[in-house]
Amino acid sequence: MSKPIVAIVGRPNVGKSTLFNKLCGQRLAIVDDRPGVTRDRLYADCEWLGRSFLLVDTGGIEPYSDDVILSQMRRQAELAISSADCIILVTDLRSGVTANDSEVANMLLKSGKPIILCVNKCDGVGDVPVEFYEFYNLGLGDPIAVSAVHGHGTGDLLDEVLKHIPEAQEDEEADDRIKVAIIGKPNVGKSSLVNALCGQERMLVSNIAGTTRDASDTIVENKHGRFVFIDTAGLRRKSKVDDRIEHFSVARAVMAVERASVCVIMIDALEGFTEQDSKVAGIAHEAGKACIIAVNKWDAYEKDGKTMDGYRKKLMDDFSFMSYAPIIFISAKTGQRLDRLYELIKFVDDSNATRIPTGRLNSVLAEAEARVQPPTDKGKRLKIYYMTQTSTRPPTFVVFVNKKDLFHYSYQRYIDNRIREVFGLEGTPTRYIIRERS
Repeated sequence: MSKPIVAIVGRPNVGKSTLFNKLCGQRLAIVDDRPGVTRDRLYADCEWLGRSFLLVDTGGIEPYSDDVILSQMRRQAELAISSADCIILVTDLRSGVTANDSEVANMLLKSGKPIILCVNKCDGVGDVPVEFYEFYNLGLGDPIAVSAVHGHGTGDLLDEVLKHIPEAQEDEEADDRIKVAIIGKPNVGKSSLVNALCGQERMLVSNIAGTTRDASDTIVENKHGRFVFIDTAGLRRKSKVDDRIEHFSVARAVMAVERASVCVIMIDALEGFTEQDSKVAGIAHEAGKACIIAVNKWDAYEKDGKTMDGYRKKLMDDFSFMSYAPIIFISAKTGQRLDRLYELIKFVDDSNATRIPTGRLNSVLAEAEARVQPPTDKGKRLKIYYMTQTSTRPPTFVVFVNKKDLFHYSYQRYIDNRIREVFGLEGTPTRYIIRERS
């Protein structure tokens, strides 16, 4: 049995994300005074009194809004409610009971799930103010006074949560899930790809660039293995990021790359390669992550018999700094080649974690030196004494030489290509540390 799920719901701007961050002990959700900042469901592990559960933050529910984003936020909250074992309804002491609070409460009552009424922004100490008792009118039992900012009352809230959720029977398993960050510039179909991969409407999708703000995790288990897909906000040039919330979103996306083992860099087939695609890929490359270049919307691209080969060759030139990354042509809309994408993810993750024995490594090095002599400069020839691998993710090698300056980049690239060819290091960057042996 998996961990119990506890969903935090409520109308916009009542402090759901602040409470989420306080309960899980991390600043995972973006917090801002403006309503509608949280849009997708955001998950985090939470532990209290030795028991653990999965906490879900949701976007604010606007029961009557026809706005595209707000209506999808409502849909996301409904999905969270349907999968939850217990629901925390967050309200705001300062604004009192509103019509939307009543509508949300009625929606929750119809779900038949246990509901805990949380009255947030009770920031004072001592007895609760008279306004607190107004929340009994929602018909959800005794409300719990909480200050999400200061943490007052969160212990009482968690005590109540434990009364309503089943005991978690932890699976005895190593975390062998491959963490995959889906990255790219805005509106290339990242959220659509996550939805297609997990087979449900997990992320908000719209044609409005910047719909996704948080980096959200989706767990998928299927015939290919166990994966955690991290959907991220689109990464734009800093000069284009003029919104304070989007600054946080970009930071979240960069943090998502750091958390991931594999990065799927999405390109819009219709728009083609842009400078921003190169910068997005550079973030993953510099972080040493296994990478796959996924060309999305391939179903909508006009093709003939040679189109794919031509497109691939151009992308190899565009991404010459990461020539190790395999290129796959997909469609998140139709599901084209998604099975192949799963296989590639596993393959490049294995490459990123490859460890090569020192003996075999030096055998390949000796063979490479026999084929192409090391370079000379002013009568001095480069001598490579030996090399060894010091770490994985990415594979990192220390090379001991007689003189660093003689180990030119071109020869280093030649050695790297031989090692990749022999040991199959496709999809992963490599690192070389050159040391002089005194």
